[in-house]
Amino acid sequence: MNNQELVFLSANDLSNKIKAREISPVEAVNAYLERINTVDEKLNAYITVMADEALSEAIIAEKEIASGTNNGPLHGVPVGIKDQIYTKGIRTSSASKIRSDFVPDYDATVVTGLKKSGAIILGKLNMTEFAMGDPITSAFGITHNPWDVTRNPGTSSTGSGAATSSFMCATSLGEDTGGSIRGPAANCGLVGIRPSWGRVSRYGVDGASWSLDTIGPISRTVEDCAITLGAIAGYDQKDPYTKDVPVPDYQERLTGEVKGLRIGLIKEFLDPDVMGITHALRQSILDAAQLLSSLGAEVEEVSVPLAPFSGAASRTISAVERSSLHPEWLRERPNDLHHNTRVAFAAGELVPAQIYYKAQKLRTLIRKQTLDALDRCDVLAMPVDSGPAQIMDLTPGIPSKESAAGAIKNASYRGLFSMVSGPALSICCGFTVEDGNRLPLALQIAGRPFDESTVMNVAYAYEQNTEWHNERPPI
Repeated sequence: MNNQELVFLSANDLSNKIKAREISPVEAVNAYLERINTVDEKLNAYITVMADEALSEAIIAEKEIASGTNNGPLHGVPVGIKDQIYTKGIRTSSASKIRSDFVPDYDATVVTGLKKSGAIILGKLNMTEFAMGDPITSAFGITHNPWDVTRNPGTSSTGSGAATSSFMCATSLGEDTGGSIRGPAANCGLVGIRPSWGRVSRYGVDGASWSLDTIGPISRTVEDCAITLGAIAGYDQKDPYTKDVPVPDYQERLTGEVKGLRIGLIKEFLDPDVMGITHALRQSILDAAQLLSSLGAEVEEVSVPLAPFSGAASRTISAVERSSLHPEWLRERPNDLHHNTRVAFAAGELVPAQIYYKAQKLRTLIRKQTLDALDRCDVLAMPVDSGPAQIMDLTPGIPSKESAAGAIKNASYRGLFSMVSGPALSICCGFTVEDGNRLPLALQIAGRPFDESTVMNVAYAYEQNTEWHNERPPI
């Protein structure tokens, strides 16, 4: 197999071929480095490519595998990491001029987990400045969507979505505050899971919102997502917010059996008059539900009346918590922030305490309604967005009051499970054509806290009976 074809293997297939010694880790790393050299000038997904380090690790992995050592399902597999996640001796910029020369002296816990599993880190991926939900704020230039370079690749894990979709890494890590794993996965035709809050350590990660931030994988298949999550999940005494609960073998639990499972379609999110969902996406969600029903799942419509207000509540909470992390940046280095970041930080500081308090109360009510629905259903299904990836407006500032209000309402699709704190996964469920470009659409499957296995298994059942995950962007 030549290098050009090697990069199109799933992470799991690549791992199996490495384990069988049909492909060496050095060959895999070189193949991905060649792909990055060819493609990334069009997408700008990487901030730092760790070529020398990756090749050194590949040589070590090759010797380990030759001696019979197997560190796990990612042994020798090249991965990319969002640039807010600390890597020892390698710049971690959070895509900001303010952090452009910051070099951590330790690895984040998730990086340690990847390394223990044998994964090889190819480099640090672009993102929006300090994980803002704005695609144009990176100090290292914007990242483009491989399905249409004029469109948003999904924020804030822009590079994770673009690099994984365009085969510049086998799998990747993103970070999800209000949807920054699920949004890039949706816009780029991938699988991305926001794990339960407390499932994955955040030690060694530049935070955005302490009560919402979650690290998780963005991958090309559900199985790749499962093995990546398995490498990073678990209790960490360095992060007091992680939960000391067992981590199952996610890959082993991908049976594809959904007979008798109860799936609830959140009706508020499928109402075009309430949320503005496009006809194409609504039909794709209904088609996905019909397919799962044909596999034996019991599909019913459920109501979460406060769901459409999730965006307003989650955006308020994240704005306040984000601006409180480093208030000195706004006061001492305002000109080193992107204009949109500066406005967002200032707005967060101006939110009255009673508004933040009301948002937290609303969060509690929304969470209760959603968990009540999950008492009746095993998982809930809904869109990730109101439609496909949108064209990026590269002009700094807020275009209009109406556009801002629309963005907040649209954030409800992802903000719901950011506040529920349970697992939520995005998977491609079809395509639509806009301006002559074929663009992915996405289904969101979400479940009870710490029940990632059921969520991923439902997604796996859907994936195994469709072909969307085999589509390649025209890049």
